[in-house]
Amino acid sequence: MSVELRNRLFEQLDQLVLIDPHTHISALDPSSHTLADILGYHYYTELSHSAGMPKDRIEEEGISPKEKVGRLIENLGPITNTIQYSWFIEMAQKLLGFEGDSVDSSNWEALYDSAEAKMSADDWTETVFRESRLESVFLTNDFDDPLEGFDTSRYIPCLRTDDLVFHLTNPRTKVRLFEATDVDVCDVATAREAIGKLFTHFTSKNAKACAISLPPSFAPVHISDARAETALSNVLAKGEEADEADQRAVSNFIFWTLAENCRTHNLPFDLMIGVNRKVFPAGVFQGQDLYDSRVSLIQYKDLLNAFPDVTFPISVLASVTNQELVSYSWIFPNVVANGHWWYSNTPTYIQQDCAARLEAIPRTKQIGYYSDMYKMEFALPKFAMYKRVLAKVLAENFVIDRNWSEEAAVELGTQLLRGNVETIFHVG
Repeated sequence: MSVELRNRLFEQLDQLVLIDPHTHISALDPSSHTLADILGYHYYTELSHSAGMPKDRIEEEGISPKEKVGRLIENLGPITNTIQYSWFIEMAQKLLGFEGDSVDSSNWEALYDSAEAKMSADDWTETVFRESRLESVFLTNDFDDPLEGFDTSRYIPCLRTDDLVFHLTNPRTKVRLFEATDVDVCDVATAREAIGKLFTHFTSKNAKACAISLPPSFAPVHISDARAETALSNVLAKGEEADEADQRAVSNFIFWTLAENCRTHNLPFDLMIGVNRKVFPAGVFQGQDLYDSRVSLIQYKDLLNAFPDVTFPISVLASVTNQELVSYSWIFPNVVANGHWWYSNTPTYIQQDCAARLEAIPRTKQIGYYSDMYKMEFALPKFAMYKRVLAKVLAENFVIDRNWSEEAAVELGTQLLRGNVETIFHVG
């Protein structure tokens, strides 16, 4: 009964047309051109590297897309057990017409050529949207993105602020900020003016969120204007040579100013907490960062208490941090549990984390899933993975264990997948 029930719930959830609330899609180039765009995704390159493929074979300068795919296919054997390999096969079957169950040296070239032909069609992106049952996707936009040349109702802007908070020591960041706002940041007042202009620009272009990825060491606190003035002056003058305490004070001042603007413009502030950059500097591109279990949401208590009228969708990098996120979402009205990010984005962790959230957090305060994808083709297999896990949790923990009706279970799943995205981000 459980399997049949799960399948029925999945089939109903799989009919939903969704909004993906966090991606890295380029609105000007959203879909893949060859299989190299797919297998070049960091999951595949880092897993292949981990399994023994030399980095210089993966990232050799000047190799053609087809040569790169051929090299990766030759070395996929050790990763056929992974969920990422399953994404690739499901994507190939449902989007590219592949009829096999595995891709290897005997069939990859035929798949490559047929995929390239399909992807070259003028309507390929529309086909992917339709087959993936996606209505729109959120972007990750640099603060100086002009946000022009695309439909902002389909590709929804999101102001990404990492550079502002952590890289004002880089002179190029200050130049970019001037070019984007026509404000020469030289003190606290002009910094506030520039950030305010960024929010005005983004909201005028239909932006629905502000977002930032945060290291485990960051603990935001309010900084007085006098302290911020001194610190900002030193950071702008000395750059990376500025005292570490001044750099930290500037980061806190800018971060707090972002939160103030989120309150003014009624934007959720997505916090993606716990990534430790370049732990493995010899890794492949985008395969160098890891989570750090030493992070705690207690570091954000001042922020969460200071901005009760700002919604904070929070993502944590690891399942081990999920219980703390559940507790904060349980207690703080302005904290939302957001998706299953990066290293927790595998079915076993998703099942555990999803079940814990559904048992403990108000149903209105959970965003079930986002794809985090760089190319549109990944939406279909990634969301399918989540919907299968969600159907299993709803079937076993609610319909069977708590005697819910199937209709009620589907209603709850629909709220996680679509309804809460609409209400929390004011879209749809």
